[in-house]
Amino acid sequence: MSTSASDKPIGRVVGTERKPNTAFTFNFWCTPDAPVGIGTIVVVRSETRTVWGVVTEGFGYNDLETPIYDYIGSDGVAEAESPTLRPEMHLYVASVLRQQPEEPVQPPPIAPVYLADELDVRMALRMDAFTPYAIPAGVYRNGETLSPITLDSRFLLGPDAGHLNVTGTSGLAAKTSAIMFLLQAIFQKLPGDESVAALLFNVKGGDLLFIDLPPEDGFLTEQDRRMYDVLGVVPKPFEKVVYYAPFKQDRVNLNTLRSHPDLRYNVSPLHWGLKEVLDYTEVMLNRDDIDVKADAFLQFIKQRAVDPGKFEFDPEEQQAGAPAMMPVTNFAELSAWLDMVLRIAEKRGREAWRSHAYPTIRKVYNRLSNLTTRYRGLIGESGFISDLPERFENRTVYVIDVSQLEQEEQDLIITRVIAELRKRMESHRLGVDHLIVVVDELNKYAPSFGKETYMLRTLLDITERGRYLGLVLFGAQQFRSQVERRVAGNCATSLYGRIEMEELAQPGYSVFGQAVKEKLAACEPGEVLVRHPHFTQPIFVRFPRPCFLRGSDGIRRYPPQEKPFDVAVWEVLRELDPTLEYLQVKAVIDDLAAYSNGIDEDRVSEAMHRVLLERPEPSRVLERFRAHLPKKVASSMFITPSGLTGPAFNPANGEDFDPDDPFATL
Repeated sequence: MSTSASDKPIGRVVGTERKPNTAFTFNFWCTPDAPVGIGTIVVVRSETRTVWGVVTEGFGYNDLETPIYDYIGSDGVAEAESPTLRPEMHLYVASVLRQQPEEPVQPPPIAPVYLADELDVRMALRMDAFTPYAIPAGVYRNGETLSPITLDSRFLLGPDAGHLNVTGTSGLAAKTSAIMFLLQAIFQKLPGDESVAALLFNVKGGDLLFIDLPPEDGFLTEQDRRMYDVLGVVPKPFEKVVYYAPFKQDRVNLNTLRSHPDLRYNVSPLHWGLKEVLDYTEVMLNRDDIDVKADAFLQFIKQRAVDPGKFEFDPEEQQAGAPAMMPVTNFAELSAWLDMVLRIAEKRGREAWRSHAYPTIRKVYNRLSNLTTRYRGLIGESGFISDLPERFENRTVYVIDVSQLEQEEQDLIITRVIAELRKRMESHRLGVDHLIVVVDELNKYAPSFGKETYMLRTLLDITERGRYLGLVLFGAQQFRSQVERRVAGNCATSLYGRIEMEELAQPGYSVFGQAVKEKLAACEPGEVLVRHPHFTQPIFVRFPRPCFLRGSDGIRRYPPQEKPFDVAVWEVLRELDPTLEYLQVKAVIDDLAAYSNGIDEDRVSEAMHRVLLERPEPSRVLERFRAHLPKKVASSMFITPSGLTGPAFNPANGEDFDPDDPFATL
């Protein structure tokens, strides 16, 4: 929307002995009714010089020397009319945004002051210098006038600078909304010859689990739509979204709130095996318990057994009962290999085995053997892997739901995913020019206190080197003062929403004047203070709500539904063999229940994962499923009656079924 500034000035630059102007700040007076406040952009125009500034402080004056004079003149009666109509004015302090000509740098001239129009805003923030790379961030509002504010994608996504940090009080600063709107703007406005994708960690409820669905009717206000129109961004949900979540404890249902039958089509499991997690034992194990000796043995396991996928025992060890070679490709095989190593060591009187002490081997065995139990839904014994794609697709959002997990599982997922992205970044295997990683709660993952963790080192590596190779961090937190200084400091662009005064009292906010701090403490949702390399001073900006279904609305409309265990197994196996029927799978599970005096979910889920790992021909899926169960169950055959007709039975949709009906469809 184009606007024109009023030709009438609102005030005039003034400099006094006590309050002189400088090359970076100036004072101006205006009448009390002038539409000026903290954050207002103004322009000083003279015949030889133009200076743009943003208001950072304000004062009110009249000609009284002390307040007692007004009290006496009113006889101490507040509602009494003053016998003398005293002149009143407002004095404002503005910080210089830009000058023309740029040189020499000198104080602004004593000249009239005007409100900035859209062209002035564009010039003041140097947005004219990066038009081809402009990413809408919000609007500058002065009365009814809305002017678009854009960011330079080269300083947001690299390579010139990179990374974004958002600070604000939980629930009031709209941190997630600000990031999500910016992602929508990037996907729509980044030049078409540049590819971009986003990886989001959903850490709070259903916040990011419905971003591919339209919002409730009336969610976007008329003001929101007007801002979208001014910014040239189409209000619509993300078109390409893929969700990931670990399994629940049963290892067949996914541990996510996006589990409604209508929404499972783009939700995939996140499941790792031995090779995927062995490099991250520092995250999974207690560092006070795993000492240098244990670390050395862990490295031996990785380099001599896991990386080759097999281990060869020497002749002397074979005489002690070891085979010539053992495979070591998953946790089940690793457990068998460690059993063999301990057996050899015990036959030698519990002496060292290949320079590793018996107690050290026993300790590592105890720690590794329970990982598949501690991280039950995330790490499996069979070696079945379901991970992020090898290469990311353009304009696609990948969401990993960790909101239902324990803290240690969240730490492992976030650490490993970001570390793997770093490796791909270094070998140029991201698949896109820019990959944006969104991490909330940086207070927790990159704290400024305590010892340096694996995750902190990974985040530091991304913020320090990622922008050169296309990997950037969009982080958010409640308390910026509690985030590692190098992580926040490497973010070229920062947004500040509503912040409590206790946080604003921290040294990191001393760059803001008192009036700006007080405005930050009262910011409305949808209003942020923006710092960007092209802006010499931070600017207050408003942004519209992102256009997708909110988490609370999505959970209400699509309540989570966990599938019965046998149904979930059938649906997973049916992905390999679409003709596989529910009762065929149920019969095998029922046989196991009879054999084990109850359903052994561990055996069933492990058998299912082994079938997924093998990916046999469709006609052999049920056969392989039986083969991975105990022999008595494997010998049980379910005979399918022939000549039956009718619609296929689907227990997931609640259809009635009578097992005694001879015409029941299998």
